[in-house]
Amino acid sequence: MIAKNARSSHVRRSLHLRGRKHRLVVVADTHGRPHPNTEALIQKQRPDAILHAGDIGDLSVLDSLEALAPVFAVRGNIDAPARELSESMTLEVNEDRRLLIRILLLHIGQSGTALRADARRLAAREGAGLVICGHSHLPFIGRDGEFAILNPGSVGPRRFLLPIVLGVMEFDESGVRMHHVDCETGEVWQPVALGARPAQS
Repeated sequence: MIAKNARSSHVRRSLHLRGRKHRLVVVADTHGRPHPNTEALIQKQRPDAILHAGDIGDLSVLDSLEALAPVFAVRGNIDAPARELSESMTLEVNEDRRLLIRILLLHIGQSGTALRADARRLAAREGAGLVICGHSHLPFIGRDGEFAILNPGSVGPRRFLLPIVLGVMEFDESGVRMHHVDCETGEVWQPVALGARPAQS
């Protein structure tokens, strides 16, 4: 849950899960106007929790998300200071007292396909294996050295020709898998190279 008394720039939180299969939904850059399909798509995923990587806009967005699953959120560069939002968060995801993954959640953490130096230092200090960030509105899944990176893209108003997508993380005995879901189609989103034509069916 969002800590109502968070006042520092960085906080540490834990998510305790039971069982063997889990799912987290990751969103960012709602800018107060998430796509109309967002809530239905999140419900369809049946997530254990929702992570918001900042640029929330109207904080009522978080209330709507909280009705679907516990929410862990950080402040973005457009968000006014609020007691319940820190600038970054370390989230430990545990399953039956076993650490599954330690996540660094922040808004601005990526430069191209690599981590910014400040995000890298913070992730190393916190022992995080995955960095989740937003800001660019550009969906991304990749690695930078020892760190995995997930940018969920944006579920808010479209910027340029970028897609409107959210991120999904799935955990089971085989490890962690990540993908994006297109808010307009409800299908798994795959990047298309610039200038490429969609495959004909």
